[in-house]
Amino acid sequence: MKKIIAVANQKGGVGKTTTCISLAGALAKFNKTVLLIDMDPQGNCGRGMGIDITATKRNIVDVLSNTSDINRVIKKTTTPNVDIITSNLKLTTLESTIQGTSRPFYLLKYALEKLTKDYDYIIIDCPPSLGLLNLNGLCAATSVLVPVQCEYYALEGVAQILSTISKVQQDYNPDLEILGFLLTMYDSRLRLATEVTQEIRGLFKEKTFVTQIPRNASLAEAAAMGQPVTIFRPTATGSKSYISLAREILQNEK
Repeated sequence: MKKIIAVANQKGGVGKTTTCISLAGALAKFNKTVLLIDMDPQGNCGRGMGIDITATKRNIVDVLSNTSDINRVIKKTTTPNVDIITSNLKLTTLESTIQGTSRPFYLLKYALEKLTKDYDYIIIDCPPSLGLLNLNGLCAATSVLVPVQCEYYALEGVAQILSTISKVQQDYNPDLEILGFLLTMYDSRLRLATEVTQEIRGLFKEKTFVTQIPRNASLAEAAAMGQPVTIFRPTATGSKSYISLAREILQNEK
């Protein structure tokens, strides 16, 4: 069975896109094939993988509106074992495009069932909002990874996404599991970061990844260069952290 991971948190700026790109690159290092799907109209996942999204004729909106076969929209990236379906601002028009469609929250799920290539992992970059796009990601996923920034309002974001996950499990996707909470942008010099880390680990114990992602300039630099940090700067702290996360995910599956 394909492992479909939605990376979601309704709070913005917590490292969702960085996690999608970096985790894909890290899993590829373990010879896993990965399909990245950008469900955020900002299109940063595509940019972060070196794709010119303005020059891409077809993207995820064409798949969800049923005007293009999903297999014809997949693009190869320069990272071995990693493919992508990009997005752009056209995605904001999806709701008006699919008016009257039955079961609109299952559009991505149905599309993924038509994939002809068998990927080890599909990673979905969900937008920082609650709406049609986010729910499509969660309804299509087998599990959800929740990045949590080590800052003051972190728990507020966690409460919101937990409420959303509970609703999706109850109404649309009863098999959806929480893969884990990932602490991001951790700075050991800040007392608040340590307090948030302790609180999250205390609340969610085994559901919090042992790996935590530090603040690391290489992560931002890699995105600007259009590469996962595991390719751009393999020895950077950020790269080693995402390799550790990938290893933890693979070990947990065993």
